[in-house]
Amino acid sequence: IYEEVMPCDRMELSQRLAVEELITTEASYVHNIQLCVSDIRAHLQKKQLPDLDLEGLFSNTDDILRVSRRFLKGLEATATQRHEQLLCISTLFQEFKEEMETVYKIYCASYEHALLLVESYRKDPRLQEEILETLNATVPHTGASDLSFFLVIPVQRVTKYPLLLAKILENTPTSASAYPALQAAVRAMAQVNANINEYKRRREVATKYNKAEHLTLRDRFARLNTHSIAKKTTRLSRLFMHEAGIVAKTEDREYDDLEEKFQCVVSSVAVLKENVASYLDHLEAFLVPTPHKHELQIDEGPAQQYRHFAEYFYRTVFPEFKQRLDRLVCQPLCSLSDMLVGPQQLVKKRLDKLLDSMNTYLAINALLVAELPRFNQVAVQLLGQILCSLSALQRDLAAQVLHQAEKELEQMPHGRMPLPSFWKMVEDTLQQSGAQLRTFCQMFQTVTPSPVTQTLNPAEEQKVLSLVSKHGPDKLYQVTSNISGSKDLDLTLQRGQIVALLQSVDTKGNTSRWLVDAGGPRGFVPAGKLQPYCPVQSQQPGMQMPALESSTERRRHSYASPEAPSPQVATFTPAFQVVAGFSFAARSPQEVSLQAGQPVVVLEPHDKKGSKEWSLVDVNGQRGYVPSSYLVTVPVQESMGWSLPV
Repeated sequence: IYEEVMPCDRMELSQRLAVEELITTEASYVHNIQLCVSDIRAHLQKKQLPDLDLEGLFSNTDDILRVSRRFLKGLEATATQRHEQLLCISTLFQEFKEEMETVYKIYCASYEHALLLVESYRKDPRLQEEILETLNATVPHTGASDLSFFLVIPVQRVTKYPLLLAKILENTPTSASAYPALQAAVRAMAQVNANINEYKRRREVATKYNKAEHLTLRDRFARLNTHSIAKKTTRLSRLFMHEAGIVAKTEDREYDDLEEKFQCVVSSVAVLKENVASYLDHLEAFLVPTPHKHELQIDEGPAQQYRHFAEYFYRTVFPEFKQRLDRLVCQPLCSLSDMLVGPQQLVKKRLDKLLDSMNTYLAINALLVAELPRFNQVAVQLLGQILCSLSALQRDLAAQVLHQAEKELEQMPHGRMPLPSFWKMVEDTLQQSGAQLRTFCQMFQTVTPSPVTQTLNPAEEQKVLSLVSKHGPDKLYQVTSNISGSKDLDLTLQRGQIVALLQSVDTKGNTSRWLVDAGGPRGFVPAGKLQPYCPVQSQQPGMQMPALESSTERRRHSYASPEAPSPQVATFTPAFQVVAGFSFAARSPQEVSLQAGQPVVVLEPHDKKGSKEWSLVDVNGQRGYVPSSYLVTVPVQESMGWSLPV
């Protein structure tokens, strides 16, 4: 009887000890996680160390602590169920298996990254000293030398659950009513660990392929080897067979729907980024040509009030709006765009691996199918919040401008004027302004200053005469606006330069690009930025056009008397005028004001110190300095009258 009874008592005792071990170790585990979150991490947060990545170190320990507390509370409650305790424990594991898998797979997948951070902090004496000081201050009884002592605890705990349950199962008779439930609990926790390992493997594959590679051509050639060439050849041949219908394509409707939604999000983010940037540029461009940018010769009245309003809007309201737009819209939008890079790489690699590596394809496909739904949902939510922020900012801007405009309107003379009277005043003002404009135009046409001509310096004149001698005057063209060459054979020319036409078509037969000679360099320029140029004929002595004579004519002229006058040959001296390309307001007695298009005479192309940034000019009898960049040299046209430079 003793030999038959004692083994049963020993089994029951071992079973009870195994259950107590499960509960006591769970309580100790929860206490250690609590130390990680409430003491160690909180102490490090107070230090505010910029180089310390607390989120990367502790990952989702908050979620693990929340689940573990509830699980421990359930385990402790089973102690009151004396005869049904094993069944309650088995049921509890079944209830918590999904939550445990969710929180532990995230932590285990990021555990390797946390260890890399700990290793990097060991190499930084300052950070390592701060970490040791925190451990000694919060958990001196543990004797821990670094954070890895606590970071490994969740990984060890989740792998120990199947072992603890198996130990209870070993000491439970097969005839017990709780035996099948314990078996199911052991299988469930073993499956949880298997799923965590699979998730971790998928994440490792994703980490390998979700980084966008920016390789130069040399780097790509350096990575070529026999294996990579064979792999790409196999991939290309299988792609051809799929497209040709030789091999049936792998169809996955679930994934195709997810990818379609994801690509829609990618497209929406890209379009919104472009639209926001364009909106901000257009808004700023709209504000640039405001009255406060020009000199209004009006010191009081409605125009001056509007000027103050425009200055306030441009200098105060718009910068504040731009700053808020950047913080609430542009930065979140750029962050969302960066978040899309990783999934985009995985989507691309999924197709590549379908052609050459089925195991990797299955891992990437399973990861995308599992995580794209949540990713799409979060991305759409973020996109909606960004759009709401943009709308709110625009409403605030409109309300602020309207409020300020109403305040300015109350101060104007017509602020409280009835609407019919206001429109009558506007009509009278427009008629009066129109009459003044017509009178001004008539006076401007009758009293126009004669253009002041100024020849080029000898070097420029020599270059133009060289073009005339090489190509003839009918081939000369003038550059009407600055040209910036964007291709290898394109020229970069300044407005007013003279060039000679060599060919009115480029090498591809394009008639909008002409081949020209710029007095040295030759290249292509846009035909639309050239206009014909005719030099002014002059009888002054100068360089003459070489006479084109045949050898017979030269011999015939050799018999002429030396005193016989040589035939008169027309000379071509290009004449230019210097005009103001932009308006300039004098700011000191040494300067002189200019109006755009006003002709000037350059007295000295530099100031007294020799700086070429300023030129001494004569404008209608007044002498003074003006910025050299404000002056433009244009040729004198044969047409009558005077016109502004184009």
